[in-house]
Amino acid sequence: MSGLGVAHLTALDLAPAVLVREARRAGFSSVGLRLHPVLPGALAYPEAAGSQALRELKAVMAGEGVRVADIEFVSLTPEVVVADYEPLLAAGAELGAVSLTVSGDDADFTRLTGHFAALCVLARGYGLRVDLEFMRWRPVATVQQAYSVVAGAGQGNSGVLVDALHLFRAGGQVADLAHIDPRYLQAVQLCDAPLQAPPESGIIQEARQGRQLPGDGQLPLVQLLAALPKGVSLSVEVPSAQLHGAQRLTAAARVTQAWLSAQAVAQA
Repeated sequence: MSGLGVAHLTALDLAPAVLVREARRAGFSSVGLRLHPVLPGALAYPEAAGSQALRELKAVMAGEGVRVADIEFVSLTPEVVVADYEPLLAAGAELGAVSLTVSGDDADFTRLTGHFAALCVLARGYGLRVDLEFMRWRPVATVQQAYSVVAGAGQGNSGVLVDALHLFRAGGQVADLAHIDPRYLQAVQLCDAPLQAPPESGIIQEARQGRQLPGDGQLPLVQLLAALPKGVSLSVEVPSAQLHGAQRLTAAARVTQAWLSAQAVAQA
């Protein structure tokens, strides 16, 4: 399963070292790590650069042959102080992460773009890309809005993170990706879901606890992958209340690889 990663939200109940071990056992080659909470008090696993805990995690990663693809999660609010995230970037760099995932939580897009650009500048010093993830319930809700911020920031180490569920639940279509500069499309998170969205009151719950494995739902995932640049980083994000973390990883790896293999055969 070379090249396939798994987002931490798939098994957020697993601490990083356990996640790395279980991800390798399932067959994933990389993981995302939630080192910073989505909201104050929410579950996360902070690691300090240079700490004994981080060195131990790196040793587990080396032993298992698993790398860190991305770290998360930073909310770019109107009050955000970009410099406060330097320790997070330092930890990500020490772990060998490729990118930091952020959300746009500021309706003033001019100010938001400035904060995003400043974070990219800070992240560049640590060799990290900054990916803006759009979500239907946030100010940056659509792929077009995310692209406007990223393009407006004009930073080479930036991108739009395309989450399959968020794309379609925000009313987006595969054709929307054709209007985005491919250099900003470097990562995608795969999952499936019914074509019909739940009621508005259930949108967040579906995203955080009710996703389906690729091929088990009705989203046009085949067309989505075909529209993305070659070499895009693939990860699976399938949080579900139905399975325990380790079981969820095993199912996610098995089903996703079978689905990807079937698509490769169909296109051969």
